[in-house]
Amino acid sequence: MKNITLSADEKLIEAARERARAERTTLNAEFRIWLADYARRGQRADEAMAVVDHLRRYVRTGGHRFTREEMNER
Repeated sequence: MKNITLSADEKLIEAARERARAERTTLNAEFRIWLADYARRGQRADEAMAVVDHLRRYVRTGGHRFTREEMNER
């Protein structure tokens, strides 16, 4: 594992360390989780668009353009 150096406001770092302690983890562990998620964000978006493209082969709207309200109805 490679080490890196980051710079941030001291008060922010201390607040983050306190939160990590309260959650029984470390700032380092939380940063690793964040970094992995950040690195995969683009990949997840690409995977989601692949699913949308796949579904477009099977779903037809008959030319109907849905409004934002219609798309968000539950």
